[in-house]
Amino acid sequence: MATDAFGRRIDYLRISITDRCNLRCVYCMPQEGVSWKPYDEILTFEEIERFAVVAAQEGISRIRLTGGEPLVRKGVIDHVRRLCDVTGLERIALTTNATLLSQCAKDLRDAGLSRVNVSLDSLDSEVYSRVTRGGRLADVLAGIEAAFEVGFDPVKLNVVVVRSLGQDLMQFARMTFERPLHVRFIEYMPIGGGAEGSVASGGSCGMDAEGFHWTRDDYVPSSEILESLATNGAAEGLGELMPVARDEAPGGWGPARYYRFPKALGTIGVISPRSHHFCGECNRLRLTADGKLRACLFSDEEADMREVLRHGSPEDIRALIMQALSTKPESHSMRVGTVRQMSQIGG
Repeated sequence: MATDAFGRRIDYLRISITDRCNLRCVYCMPQEGVSWKPYDEILTFEEIERFAVVAAQEGISRIRLTGGEPLVRKGVIDHVRRLCDVTGLERIALTTNATLLSQCAKDLRDAGLSRVNVSLDSLDSEVYSRVTRGGRLADVLAGIEAAFEVGFDPVKLNVVVVRSLGQDLMQFARMTFERPLHVRFIEYMPIGGGAEGSVASGGSCGMDAEGFHWTRDDYVPSSEILESLATNGAAEGLGELMPVARDEAPGGWGPARYYRFPKALGTIGVISPRSHHFCGECNRLRLTADGKLRACLFSDEEADMREVLRHGSPEDIRALIMQALSTKPESHSMRVGTVRQMSQIGG
Protein backbone atom coordinates (compact mmCIF):
# COMPACT_ATOMS: atom_id res chain seq x y z
CA MET A 1 0.00 0.00 0.00
CA ALA A 2 1.47 3.35 -1.06
CA THR A 3 1.15 6.21 1.40
CA ASP A 4 2.49 9.74 1.40
CA ALA A 5 4.20 11.72 4.15
CA PHE A 6 0.81 12.57 5.71
CA GLY A 7 -0.44 9.00 5.86
CA ARG A 8 -2.83 9.31 2.91
CA ARG A 9 -3.30 6.13 0.94
CA ILE A 10 -2.38 6.71 -2.71
CA ASP A 11 -4.14 4.20 -4.93
CA TYR A 12 -5.34 6.24 -7.93
CA LEU A 13 -3.25 7.15 -10.97
CA ARG A 14 -4.30 9.49 -13.77
CA ILE A 15 -2.25 9.03 -16.93
CA SER A 16 -2.37 11.57 -19.74
CA ILE A 17 -1.61 9.71 -22.97
CA THR A 18 -1.55 12.82 -25.17
CA ASP A 19 -1.40 16.59 -24.85
CA ARG A 20 -3.39 16.96 -28.09
CA CYS A 21 -7.08 17.66 -28.38
CA ASN A 22 -9.61 18.04 -31.18
CA LEU A 23 -11.40 20.87 -29.34
CA ARG A 24 -10.25 24.31 -28.18
CA CYS A 25 -12.35 24.92 -25.08
CA VAL A 26 -12.15 28.56 -24.06
CA TYR A 27 -11.27 27.94 -20.41
CA CYS A 28 -8.66 25.32 -21.28
CA MET A 29 -6.48 26.87 -23.99
CA PRO A 30 -6.13 29.90 -26.27
CA GLN A 31 -7.83 29.94 -29.67
CA GLU A 32 -4.69 28.89 -31.53
CA GLY A 33 -4.25 26.04 -29.06
CA VAL A 34 -1.05 25.31 -27.19
CA SER A 35 2.26 24.15 -28.58
CA TRP A 36 2.15 20.37 -28.81
CA LYS A 37 5.15 18.46 -27.55
CA PRO A 38 7.25 16.76 -30.24
CA TYR A 39 6.46 13.06 -30.53
CA ASP A 40 9.84 12.03 -29.16
CA GLU A 41 9.03 13.88 -25.93
CA ILE A 42 5.72 12.06 -25.47
CA LEU A 43 5.78 8.74 -23.63
CA THR A 44 5.30 5.71 -25.83
CA PHE A 45 2.55 3.28 -24.88
CA GLU A 46 5.24 0.78 -23.91
CA GLU A 47 6.78 3.29 -21.50
CA ILE A 48 3.38 4.04 -19.97
CA GLU A 49 2.74 0.33 -19.52
CA ARG A 50 6.14 -0.16 -17.92
CA PHE A 51 5.35 2.58 -15.42
CA ALA A 52 1.86 1.21 -14.74
CA VAL A 53 3.23 -2.22 -13.86
CA VAL A 54 5.49 -0.78 -11.15
CA ALA A 55 2.77 1.59 -9.92
CA ALA A 56 0.35 -1.33 -9.56
CA GLN A 57 2.95 -3.26 -7.59
CA GLU A 58 3.25 -0.27 -5.25
CA GLY A 59 -0.47 -0.13 -4.50
CA ILE A 60 -2.12 1.69 -7.40
CA SER A 61 -5.41 -0.12 -7.98
CA ARG A 62 -7.21 2.34 -10.27
CA ILE A 63 -5.99 3.94 -13.47
CA ARG A 64 -7.73 6.61 -15.53
CA LEU A 65 -6.54 7.62 -18.99
CA THR A 66 -6.85 11.29 -19.86
CA GLY A 67 -5.49 13.89 -22.28
CA GLY A 68 -5.79 16.31 -24.02
CA GLU A 69 -8.34 14.07 -25.65
CA PRO A 70 -7.14 10.47 -25.26
CA LEU A 71 -9.18 9.14 -28.18
CA VAL A 72 -7.22 11.21 -30.71
CA ARG A 73 -4.14 9.07 -30.10
CA LYS A 74 -3.84 6.14 -32.46
CA GLY A 75 -3.55 2.76 -30.78
CA VAL A 76 -5.46 3.64 -27.62
CA ILE A 77 -7.69 0.54 -27.82
CA ASP A 78 -4.74 -1.85 -27.91
CA HIS A 79 -3.13 0.19 -25.16
CA VAL A 80 -6.16 -0.34 -22.90
CA ARG A 81 -6.02 -4.08 -23.59
CA ARG A 82 -2.33 -4.28 -22.74
CA LEU A 83 -2.74 -2.17 -19.59
CA CYS A 84 -5.38 -4.58 -18.32
CA ASP A 85 -3.14 -7.54 -19.15
CA VAL A 86 0.17 -6.29 -17.75
CA THR A 87 -1.16 -4.70 -14.56
CA GLY A 88 -3.88 -7.21 -13.75
CA LEU A 89 -6.14 -4.32 -12.79
CA GLU A 90 -9.85 -4.77 -13.36
CA ARG A 91 -10.66 -1.07 -13.26
CA ILE A 92 -9.29 1.05 -16.09
CA ALA A 93 -11.27 4.20 -16.87
CA LEU A 94 -11.14 7.03 -19.39
CA THR A 95 -12.10 10.71 -19.41
CA THR A 96 -13.13 11.99 -22.83
CA ASN A 97 -14.94 14.81 -24.57
CA ALA A 98 -16.87 11.95 -26.28
CA THR A 99 -16.80 13.49 -29.76
CA LEU A 100 -15.13 10.30 -31.05
CA LEU A 101 -16.59 7.85 -28.54
CA SER A 102 -19.46 6.54 -30.66
CA GLN A 103 -16.91 5.21 -33.16
CA CYS A 104 -14.89 3.16 -30.66
CA ALA A 105 -17.02 2.54 -27.54
CA LYS A 106 -17.57 -1.16 -28.24
CA ASP A 107 -13.91 -1.81 -29.02
CA LEU A 108 -12.84 0.00 -25.85
CA ARG A 109 -15.31 -2.03 -23.78
CA ASP A 110 -14.12 -5.27 -25.37
CA ALA A 111 -10.52 -4.26 -24.62
CA GLY A 112 -11.31 -4.04 -20.90
CA LEU A 113 -12.23 -0.41 -20.26
CA SER A 114 -14.78 -0.40 -17.45
CA ARG A 115 -16.04 3.18 -17.15
CA VAL A 116 -16.07 6.55 -18.85
CA ASN A 117 -16.39 10.14 -17.72
CA VAL A 118 -17.62 12.56 -20.37
CA SER A 119 -16.71 16.25 -20.26
CA LEU A 120 -19.66 18.38 -21.39
CA ASP A 121 -20.32 21.95 -20.28
CA SER A 122 -23.53 22.87 -22.12
CA LEU A 123 -26.54 21.13 -23.63
CA ASP A 124 -27.24 24.13 -25.84
CA SER A 125 -25.68 23.37 -29.23
CA GLU A 126 -24.80 27.01 -29.92
CA VAL A 127 -23.22 27.54 -26.50
CA TYR A 128 -21.37 24.25 -26.81
CA SER A 129 -19.97 25.24 -30.20
CA ARG A 130 -18.88 28.62 -28.81
CA VAL A 131 -17.26 27.15 -25.71
CA THR A 132 -15.42 24.44 -27.64
CA ARG A 133 -14.73 26.67 -30.64
CA GLY A 134 -16.45 24.51 -33.21
CA GLY A 135 -17.42 21.28 -31.44
CA ARG A 136 -20.67 19.50 -32.33
CA LEU A 137 -22.99 18.67 -29.44
CA ALA A 138 -24.61 15.90 -31.52
CA ASP A 139 -21.29 14.02 -31.57
CA VAL A 140 -21.06 14.09 -27.77
CA LEU A 141 -24.65 12.95 -27.28
CA ALA A 142 -24.01 10.07 -29.69
CA GLY A 143 -20.95 9.15 -27.64
CA ILE A 144 -22.96 9.12 -24.41
CA GLU A 145 -25.61 6.93 -26.06
CA ALA A 146 -22.91 4.51 -27.23
CA ALA A 147 -21.42 4.35 -23.72
CA PHE A 148 -24.72 3.10 -22.33
CA GLU A 149 -25.32 0.73 -25.23
CA VAL A 150 -22.03 -1.13 -24.73
CA GLY A 151 -22.43 -1.36 -20.96
CA PHE A 152 -20.00 1.08 -19.39
CA ASP A 153 -20.88 1.42 -15.72
CA PRO A 154 -20.97 3.98 -14.32
CA VAL A 155 -21.26 6.68 -16.98
CA LYS A 156 -20.54 10.10 -15.54
CA LEU A 157 -20.84 13.59 -16.95
CA ASN A 158 -18.36 16.27 -15.87
CA VAL A 159 -19.64 19.85 -16.08
CA VAL A 160 -17.25 22.71 -15.27
CA VAL A 161 -19.43 25.56 -14.00
CA VAL A 162 -18.30 29.00 -15.21
CA ARG A 163 -20.57 31.94 -14.48
CA SER A 164 -19.86 33.76 -17.74
CA LEU A 165 -21.04 30.77 -19.78
CA GLY A 166 -24.63 31.16 -18.57
CA GLN A 167 -25.12 27.39 -18.31
CA ASP A 168 -28.57 25.91 -17.70
CA LEU A 169 -27.73 23.44 -14.95
CA MET A 170 -31.28 22.12 -14.75
CA GLN A 171 -30.93 20.71 -18.27
CA PHE A 172 -28.27 18.40 -16.89
CA ALA A 173 -30.33 17.57 -13.80
CA ARG A 174 -33.25 16.45 -15.98
CA MET A 175 -30.96 13.95 -17.73
CA THR A 176 -30.72 11.97 -14.49
CA PHE A 177 -34.43 11.10 -14.85
CA GLU A 178 -33.92 9.61 -18.31
CA ARG A 179 -31.20 7.07 -17.48
CA PRO A 180 -28.70 6.19 -14.72
CA LEU A 181 -26.39 9.05 -15.61
CA HIS A 182 -24.29 10.63 -12.89
CA VAL A 183 -23.80 14.35 -13.49
CA ARG A 184 -21.02 16.07 -11.53
CA PHE A 185 -20.74 19.85 -11.37
CA ILE A 186 -17.14 20.94 -10.91
CA GLU A 187 -16.00 24.26 -9.50
CA TYR A 188 -13.97 26.26 -12.00
CA MET A 189 -10.33 25.77 -11.00
CA PRO A 190 -7.50 28.29 -11.41
CA ILE A 191 -5.24 26.10 -13.56
CA GLY A 192 -2.85 27.69 -16.05
CA GLY A 193 -2.07 31.36 -16.49
CA GLY A 194 1.59 31.14 -15.62
CA ALA A 195 3.40 31.33 -12.31
CA GLU A 196 1.53 31.60 -9.04
CA GLY A 197 -0.59 34.71 -8.81
CA SER A 198 -0.47 35.60 -12.50
CA VAL A 199 -4.05 34.48 -13.10
CA ALA A 200 -6.48 37.36 -12.60
CA SER A 201 -8.10 37.29 -9.18
CA GLY A 202 -10.94 39.70 -9.71
CA GLY A 203 -12.87 41.77 -12.19
CA SER A 204 -14.89 40.75 -15.20
CA CYS A 205 -13.80 37.70 -17.12
CA GLY A 206 -15.46 37.50 -20.54
CA MET A 207 -14.13 35.67 -23.57
CA ASP A 208 -11.47 37.12 -25.82
CA ALA A 209 -9.20 35.71 -28.51
CA GLU A 210 -7.13 33.93 -25.89
CA GLY A 211 -10.10 32.52 -24.00
CA PHE A 212 -10.96 32.79 -20.34
CA HIS A 213 -8.72 33.77 -17.49
CA TRP A 214 -9.83 32.47 -14.11
CA THR A 215 -11.37 35.13 -11.89
CA ARG A 216 -13.35 35.04 -8.69
CA ASP A 217 -16.27 36.52 -10.61
CA ASP A 218 -16.49 33.43 -12.79
CA TYR A 219 -16.04 30.99 -9.94
CA VAL A 220 -19.30 29.44 -8.68
CA PRO A 221 -19.06 27.62 -5.32
CA SER A 222 -20.76 24.25 -5.01
CA SER A 223 -23.09 25.59 -2.31
CA GLU A 224 -24.55 28.02 -4.86
CA ILE A 225 -24.83 25.25 -7.45
CA LEU A 226 -26.73 23.00 -5.05
CA GLU A 227 -29.00 25.80 -3.88
CA SER A 228 -29.89 26.67 -7.46
CA LEU A 229 -30.63 23.05 -8.37
CA ALA A 230 -32.71 22.48 -5.24
CA THR A 231 -34.76 25.65 -5.74
CA ASN A 232 -35.36 25.15 -9.45
CA GLY A 233 -35.95 21.43 -9.05
CA ALA A 234 -38.65 22.03 -6.46
CA ALA A 235 -40.24 24.71 -8.67
CA GLU A 236 -40.42 22.19 -11.52
CA GLY A 237 -42.03 19.57 -9.31
CA LEU A 238 -39.00 17.28 -9.22
CA GLY A 239 -39.08 17.01 -5.45
CA GLU A 240 -36.41 17.61 -2.84
CA LEU A 241 -32.74 17.25 -3.70
CA MET A 242 -31.44 14.86 -1.05
CA PRO A 243 -27.92 13.66 -0.17
CA VAL A 244 -26.96 10.17 -1.27
CA ALA A 245 -25.33 7.97 1.36
CA ARG A 246 -21.73 7.10 0.59
CA ASP A 247 -22.50 3.38 0.23
CA GLU A 248 -25.32 4.17 -2.21
CA ALA A 249 -23.36 6.61 -4.35
CA PRO A 250 -22.10 5.56 -7.78
CA GLY A 251 -18.73 3.88 -7.61
CA GLY A 252 -16.29 6.72 -7.38
CA TRP A 253 -12.55 7.19 -7.22
CA GLY A 254 -12.61 10.83 -6.29
CA PRO A 255 -14.09 13.44 -3.98
CA ALA A 256 -17.58 14.05 -5.38
CA ARG A 257 -20.50 14.46 -2.98
CA TYR A 258 -23.71 13.05 -4.43
CA TYR A 259 -27.38 14.02 -4.31
CA ARG A 260 -30.53 12.74 -5.96
CA PHE A 261 -34.02 13.89 -6.82
CA PRO A 262 -36.81 11.42 -5.93
CA LYS A 263 -37.52 9.00 -8.80
CA ALA A 264 -34.32 9.99 -10.62
CA LEU A 265 -32.37 7.10 -12.13
CA GLY A 266 -29.05 8.89 -11.80
CA THR A 267 -27.42 11.27 -9.37
CA ILE A 268 -26.07 14.80 -9.14
CA GLY A 269 -22.62 15.35 -7.71
CA VAL A 270 -20.49 18.33 -6.84
CA ILE A 271 -16.70 18.48 -6.83
CA SER A 272 -15.47 21.37 -4.73
CA PRO A 273 -11.69 21.85 -4.91
CA ARG A 274 -11.97 25.48 -3.80
CA SER A 275 -14.89 25.81 -1.40
CA HIS A 276 -14.76 22.36 0.20
CA HIS A 277 -11.25 21.25 -0.61
CA PHE A 278 -10.53 17.57 -0.15
CA CYS A 279 -6.75 17.61 0.12
CA GLY A 280 -6.89 15.55 3.31
CA GLU A 281 -8.45 12.72 1.32
CA CYS A 282 -6.42 13.08 -1.88
CA ASN A 283 -5.49 9.64 -3.18
CA ARG A 284 -3.86 10.33 -6.54
CA LEU A 285 -0.78 10.81 -8.63
CA ARG A 286 -0.67 12.18 -12.17
CA LEU A 287 1.62 11.23 -15.04
CA THR A 288 1.70 13.80 -17.84
CA ALA A 289 1.93 12.87 -21.50
CA ASP A 290 5.57 13.99 -21.58
CA GLY A 291 6.48 11.83 -18.61
CA LYS A 292 6.38 14.21 -15.64
CA LEU A 293 5.05 12.78 -12.38
CA ARG A 294 2.92 15.24 -10.40
CA ALA A 295 1.71 14.62 -6.88
CA CYS A 296 -0.63 17.65 -6.78
CA LEU A 297 -2.68 19.26 -9.54
CA PHE A 298 -2.07 22.76 -8.13
CA SER A 299 1.68 22.35 -7.66
CA ASP A 300 4.25 22.94 -10.40
CA GLU A 301 6.66 20.47 -8.80
CA GLU A 302 7.27 17.54 -11.14
CA ALA A 303 9.61 14.54 -11.25
CA ASP A 304 11.11 13.51 -14.60
CA MET A 305 9.80 9.97 -15.01
CA ARG A 306 10.46 9.93 -18.76
CA GLU A 307 14.21 9.87 -18.30
CA VAL A 308 13.92 7.02 -15.80
CA LEU A 309 11.54 5.04 -18.03
CA ARG A 310 13.95 5.31 -20.96
CA HIS A 311 17.19 4.66 -19.16
CA GLY A 312 16.44 3.26 -15.71
CA SER A 313 15.37 0.03 -14.03
CA PRO A 314 12.11 -0.92 -12.31
CA GLU A 315 13.81 -0.04 -9.02
CA ASP A 316 14.60 3.43 -10.36
CA ILE A 317 10.94 3.85 -11.33
CA ARG A 318 9.86 2.72 -7.88
CA ALA A 319 12.30 5.10 -6.19
CA LEU A 320 10.97 8.09 -8.14
CA ILE A 321 7.38 7.17 -7.24
CA MET A 322 8.39 7.08 -3.57
CA GLN A 323 10.13 10.43 -3.96
CA ALA A 324 6.97 11.97 -5.44
CA LEU A 325 4.91 10.59 -2.57
CA SER A 326 7.32 12.03 -0.02
CA THR A 327 6.98 15.53 -1.50
CA LYS A 328 3.19 15.50 -2.02
CA PRO A 329 1.97 18.67 -0.28
CA GLU A 330 -0.53 18.53 2.54
CA SER A 331 -2.79 21.06 0.81
CA HIS A 332 -3.00 23.20 -2.33
CA SER A 333 -3.36 26.19 0.05
CA MET A 334 -5.88 27.88 -2.27
CA ARG A 335 -3.18 28.53 -4.82
CA VAL A 336 -4.18 30.43 -7.97
CA GLY A 337 -2.35 29.70 -11.24
CA THR A 338 -0.02 27.00 -12.54
CA VAL A 339 2.65 27.10 -15.20
CA ARG A 340 0.99 24.39 -17.27
CA GLN A 341 -2.50 24.50 -18.78
CA MET A 342 -4.96 21.75 -17.84
CA SER A 343 -4.62 20.07 -21.23
CA GLN A 344 -0.85 19.87 -20.68
CA ILE A 345 -1.21 18.32 -17.22
CA GLY A 346 -4.02 15.91 -17.98
CA GLY A 347 -7.70 16.29 -17.14
